Amino acid sequence: MAYAEKVYKVRNGVQTKQFTWRARYKKPDGTWGSEPGFSTKKLAEDWGGEQEAAVRSHRWIDPDAATMPFGKWAREWMAAKAPRGRTVSTRWDRLDTHLLPRWESAPLIEINWFAAESWANKVGESHDDVTATQCLTLMSQILTGAVDAGKIPGNPLAGRRRSRSALIKLKNQAKAQKKTKAPATPEMVLQLARRVGPLDGMHILTTAFLGPRWGEGLALSHESRGVREEAYGSGLFTCPVLQVRQEVAEYQERDPATGAKGPMFFGLEPVKTDGSLRDIDVPPFLDSLLDEHEKRLPPTAETLFCTRSGKWWRNSNFGRQVMRPGADGRNALPTVKGHRPRKKWEPIAPGLTMDLLRHLHDTLQAQLDVALVLQHEQAGHVMPGIKSVYQHPTPEMRMHRLAGLQQVFEAAMASLGWEEIWPES
Repeated sequence: MAYAEKVYKVRNGVQTKQFTWRARYKKPDGTWGSEPGFSTKKLAEDWGGEQEAAVRSHRWIDPDAATMPFGKWAREWMAAKAPRGRTVSTRWDRLDTHLLPRWESAPLIEINWFAAESWANKVGESHDDVTATQCLTLMSQILTGAVDAGKIPGNPLAGRRRSRSALIKLKNQAKAQKKTKAPATPEMVLQLARRVGPLDGMHILTTAFLGPRWGEGLALSHESRGVREEAYGSGLFTCPVLQVRQEVAEYQERDPATGAKGPMFFGLEPVKTDGSLRDIDVPPFLDSLLDEHEKRLPPTAETLFCTRSGKWWRNSNFGRQVMRPGADGRNALPTVKGHRPRKKWEPIAPGLTMDLLRHLHDTLQAQLDVALVLQHEQAGHVMPGIKSVYQHPTPEMRMHRLAGLQQVFEAAMASLGWEEIWPES
């Protein structure tokens, strides 16, 4: 049973007659806990009784655990988690760059929403709003872990919605204005594919019309080409598919427990989410082009989209060597020792990226009135709400999407007056 004891003050090494009261209470493991600083015996006894009542009802939070520094708990939490390597790396980047410089020594129990929101807005103003949101989300996950571990009674960040500063709102409005138009037209995509050549152009076409993420596209192999078979009427509906099962990831490895930097990782990993695991239906024109593409691949190639030596492209290299000159244009160069002359390229779609080509695929799905449940499936997204449980793509939905994409391609070819994308390939 909880009780109180006197704690005499000491001055110059000598005990005085002044004292306060210290609460003593029984902890879950049977040892005695204490809390000093009460002005009366009753206050100390009442506080101790409350602790023992919380112990009996399994609601007790160790006061010492609640004062653990955020940085110490964050490292324990990180060590206990085992997500994909890229996720570990990203979390440690957020911790090292933003969270720990501000919250390293902050006691868990003293963190509150007002301070966290104000700090996140400063991050959003000096960096970008996405980074601020990611930092706040990670911080909330770490604090939820502290609740689950019995270190604090609740997560002050859970369920809260951040109010952004005026500066952040202005920055977000400027970004939103840039997204009001489609990143490119199908005609631009075809022109870009012809310009960069059939090996890299096929990667561009596949991303624009099917929407695999960058790493997913790199991981596609000969074995990724399959066939969908579903019951339809009294027979079967069949169509070619690209099976997305893994992705090529590139990041710096981190020690999960300490965040210590390790070597760069460049290899295959499982796809990011369950929604990313999918079969993408391929329209007839693209299936035929992929047949031709496989015949052109280097003998050493193990994947569909690769460098001339059959290796995976690095994202930065593909952007610098293929997308930027192809989409933005380039200046002419005369013949010099070491390379042939280079003709000038006019801009086709300045600023276009592979990620924006993925946006184009989803935009085309909306333009073609593809059923929402099929839009989500083909893009590798999880459909929100209860409809994700009750709605399923049907063969009719799939045929409508495939016919629409085929029509978009044929219309773009006709608009350009082309019969072939690579007439000399």
